[in-house]
Amino acid sequence: MEAVAALEHDAQLMLRVKEGDSESFELLLEKYRSPVISYLYRMVQNQAVAEELAQEVFFRVYRSRLTYEPTAKFTTWLFRIATHLALNSLRDHRNERSQESLDEEKDESRGIQVVDQRRNREQELLAEARLEEVRRAVSALPEKQRAAVLMHKYQEMDYVQIGGVLGCSMAAVKSLLFRAYETLRDRLRRYDVG
Repeated sequence: MEAVAALEHDAQLMLRVKEGDSESFELLLEKYRSPVISYLYRMVQNQAVAEELAQEVFFRVYRSRLTYEPTAKFTTWLFRIATHLALNSLRDHRNERSQESLDEEKDESRGIQVVDQRRNREQELLAEARLEEVRRAVSALPEKQRAAVLMHKYQEMDYVQIGGVLGCSMAAVKSLLFRAYETLRDRLRRYDVG
């Protein structure tokens, strides 16, 4: 019930923005700025680009206020805008990202240091390595699969919402997620604890 009320509240806030209420826009911005930046960062793997894209997302939300109609959940509409911008950015900067990734890997290999062999630090390093491997595996997924996984796992969106964002059916979302999770399982198999 509370989730439905919150969703209706978001749509009501946006309708108030449509009527010229700037405080309602500030409330939406405050509520969704961090989740949008987090989602965009996971998509584009660059904090500065994620923040720039988030500004563009909210600029587009504000610019679209006069034509806004609550035909979908506010979050579906918001993340559709964010996903569209992220996918465009990835396409526009694919070569730049490849070079940056290679540079980062070189820098990381130079930064390896001998560490104290205490058990807790060893566990921390292993956990960090696992987390980094998960990030790499997710970022290596095809763009639509990556977007679906990020919305599903990190934004806790359901299949219908993800379908609304990506412009595909619930069956297509299930298929995207199935293929993505299969790929991730294969790539991360060595980290399975048996």
